[in-house]
Amino acid sequence: MSSELNILALYGLYTALILILKVTGATGQLGMGYLMSARDEARTLTGITARLDRALSNSITAMALFAPSILILALKDGFSGATLTAAQAFLIARVLYVPSYGLGITGIRTLLWLIGFAATVILYIIALMAA
Repeated sequence: MSSELNILALYGLYTALILILKVTGATGQLGMGYLMSARDEARTLTGITARLDRALSNSITAMALFAPSILILALKDGFSGATLTAAQAFLIARVLYVPSYGLGITGIRTLLWLIGFAATVILYIIALMAA
């Protein structure tokens, strides 16, 4: 398995960890009874748990964009030093993005989001140029 595919797998596990952290916080705020219900009554998360919820949603969107670029490159046998660097930049930026979001560090959070997004765009451009 290529390093880029391993990075994709690591990001999937990291996203699962974010989900576990969010559910743990939600259980404390909303209670297990509510979480196991149909949730017809809307309740709002607050604080770091609310920020983790938003970071999770953003992370799932990032995965939906990142994964196809890696899979396309795998199908085209298009991995290179540039794709590895872009995938590594994506992973590092996304791993740092979530705690910066959770802690409310907005300027850094936005920069990290931009790095991860730019890395994903670069991967698509390389995929388009691959034979």
